[in-house]
Amino acid sequence: MWSSVIAVAGTLLGGALTGLLQMRRERAARDERRAEALRVALGELVAALGDHRRALWHREDLVLNGAGPEAVDAARAQTRATRSAVTSSLVAVCVLEPALTGPARRAALAAFALRDAPDRTALAARREAAITATDDLVAAAGRVMAP
Repeated sequence: MWSSVIAVAGTLLGGALTGLLQMRRERAARDERRAEALRVALGELVAALGDHRRALWHREDLVLNGAGPEAVDAARAQTRATRSAVTSSLVAVCVLEPALTGPARRAALAAFALRDAPDRTALAARREAAITATDDLVAAAGRVMAP
């Protein structure tokens, strides 16, 4: 009789242990997929921020140099496309890691702030501020994602 009780208890404990180990493996795999999605979204956001800074710099430089409306309109179309890329990547980062919402938004807003610079000095200062904000985002992401 005791041998039957021990056999049943062993079977139940073995099943419970197997289930527990499977749950842990699934959780670890889910966490890894989420971390990978965040790495991709961060990479896309940082690249989009750089593209948007460059496009805005070019557009504002054209405006400050008194370029014709056709050149400015073409540059404006480019900045709209790059801003869209920033926005979509920003949403992905904020959804995947809410702790990065603040630094990510600050980086995006700093890049957007290159618009309507009154002169080259202000444009350069805004560009540096945008680069610094992006660097701060990368540093914050490193802290959040550190093991």
